[in-house]
Amino acid sequence: MAFIDTLIYPFEWFVASIMVGFEWLFTSAGMSDTNGWTWVLSIVGLVIVLRILLVPLFVRQIHSQRRMQLIQPELMKIQAKYKGKKDEASRKAMTEESFALYKRHGTNPFASCLPILLQMPFFFALFRMLNTIEQTASGSRTPRGFFSQELAETMFESTVFGASLSSTFLHHDDMPAKILAVVLIIAMSVTMFLTQHQLMRKNMPASALDNPMARQQKMLMYALPGIFAVTGVNFPLGVLFYWTTTNLWTMGQQFFVIRTMPAPGSPAEKARQERQLQRGKPVDTMELSSAGTSEGEDSAEEEAPVRGQRVQPTGKKRAKSRTRRGSNRPKGR
Repeated sequence: MAFIDTLIYPFEWFVASIMVGFEWLFTSAGMSDTNGWTWVLSIVGLVIVLRILLVPLFVRQIHSQRRMQLIQPELMKIQAKYKGKKDEASRKAMTEESFALYKRHGTNPFASCLPILLQMPFFFALFRMLNTIEQTASGSRTPRGFFSQELAETMFESTVFGASLSSTFLHHDDMPAKILAVVLIIAMSVTMFLTQHQLMRKNMPASALDNPMARQQKMLMYALPGIFAVTGVNFPLGVLFYWTTTNLWTMGQQFFVIRTMPAPGSPAEKARQERQLQRGKPVDTMELSSAGTSEGEDSAEEEAPVRGQRVQPTGKKRAKSRTRRGSNRPKGR
């Protein structure tokens, strides 16, 4: 346990300090420091800070996902090439060709997992902080960051609907904690499912849904909410508030991205084009191609001049006029 404390200490220090900052902000605005909602709002503030810090990574994730959509035709060709071949050499060759394709187009199938993976240390830090709040309040555990023993006492004594934020469904007998835990577990699971459902049904073209990766993602769409529902009975209420809030943030952020920057060939792109037509705006499209780029990009690459040579742009009429002038020019000049 000492090793885990040492490993998670910087994350716990960060989480505690951010929450103390928001607690000071809300108490300065007139809220009571023994009011459980003060600490719930502090947890919401923690989520907002973390998600803002993760925005650059989220932008990279969007671009990576769009490139993944564009290379689906090539990826399906590789899968069709090795279809039915179950020997080790064929599997290895298919994996190598697939990852070479990812590398060539600057994408990664695991990029979508990075935001949630980077949140996990902070999630465990909050879990550890709330799970040991009683020891911190009694002085048997050293406070983290600006989270003093006095603040630990007020947080431990504060309640939401009669339940302490450190209470769990399994390890506490008070009925308000059990009821609130069930409500939050349901909210956490539903928001997680809706987020994945929104992504697969609205922002993925039909061709992308018929491959092993999409089928695995569909399995996760149903499995993950169930896993979190089962394990959520061990989470303190404060952690359930945190996870439900971050799911709501993800769902709203994803809704904005799907509406404004839909994946090529997806139902969301068709809906966006219909909105543009209704408003009288030009429809912008991005065609899928076998090379994983748009047609405009392919043509630009083909017509690119050799480095070191300056090529003047000439139209057909200009070229013909030059030819005629050259043929009419008197010989000997």
